[in-house]
Amino acid sequence: MVKNPAVLEAAMEFAVAPLSRALEAELRRKIDSKTKPLGALGRLESLALQIGLIQQTESPKLVQPQILLFAGDHGAVVEGISAYPQDVSWQMVHNFLTGGAAINVFSRQAGIAVQVIDAGVNHDFTGEAIPRNCKIAHGTANYVDGPAMSEAQCARAVETGAQLVRECAVKGTNVIGFGEMGIGNTASASLLLHRVGGVPLAECVGRGTGLDDVGLARKQAVLERATARRSGLLTPLETLAEYGGFEIAMMVGAFLAAAEARMLIMVDGFIATSALLVASRLYPALLDYCVFAHISGEAGHRRMLELLEARPLLALEMRLGEGTGAAVCYPILQSAVAFLNEMASFADAGVSEKSDP
Repeated sequence: MVKNPAVLEAAMEFAVAPLSRALEAELRRKIDSKTKPLGALGRLESLALQIGLIQQTESPKLVQPQILLFAGDHGAVVEGISAYPQDVSWQMVHNFLTGGAAINVFSRQAGIAVQVIDAGVNHDFTGEAIPRNCKIAHGTANYVDGPAMSEAQCARAVETGAQLVRECAVKGTNVIGFGEMGIGNTASASLLLHRVGGVPLAECVGRGTGLDDVGLARKQAVLERATARRSGLLTPLETLAEYGGFEIAMMVGAFLAAAEARMLIMVDGFIATSALLVASRLYPALLDYCVFAHISGEAGHRRMLELLEARPLLALEMRLGEGTGAAVCYPILQSAVAFLNEMASFADAGVSEKSDP
């Protein structure tokens, strides 16, 4: 078990401030003055307002969008919780690096840079195409038998994710999303939802990479054993160390550093949202900076969104991860900024406004 929670707490010192509402009236006036009926652009209007408040300007810009893709392996895969072998993790990392994955396609389409990070893949990469080496270990331990990671490993992963985002901030990035790869990580996300969110385990567990009914029942049974191993109340950080993955822990730090840097954060699917669930229990104001890209086809994601009182932009039945939902939603954010900055007002266009009855 986690022996020294203070080690974890020390890794979680972030300055995440709630959004200032000082410009809200001015932004609303600008939005409402555009050549359209009030509210006619629907959620694009609320997005424009949110982005303006995050950047504290009436003329926001989206600069150097990034997706950080964290990869890590999970020791519990030996229990048969995935339809795919663990080698798929490193093989997909290679696919990311050579530009052949869905996240590469969608990011190229949207003009988003992708950085691939080895958070803890059970493989040593060689050759010309290698990920950013931030490996904590060659995969986590099997959380059925004991903690997935030590408190020191968990703290280091959180700090690493935060540092990677701070590097992006220094280079000018003000809009960011997080993706992941790791065979077995839907099981970790399910346990985080169950233990942090208090949702019954049966409502948290899905088919992941495509388990059949027998495989789903086995996964449920394995996770029941895992959660029974560590009874009693756990803090969000203790739960992360007990059941998380290195890629998930890095995303926890990345989310918080992004909010600290006042970035607009694109939240992907089930795994990414499990990291956000942990991070937001520590710094609730983090949610002010988040746009929820989509609702995943994975079973537990809807419950996560309900807990976070989140309204996803898209419902495309996607359940791939990798940050693909974030990449697909990015053009919507561009549209929100574009209408705010470029659309004529009634006064500019010489168009009559709605008359009072």
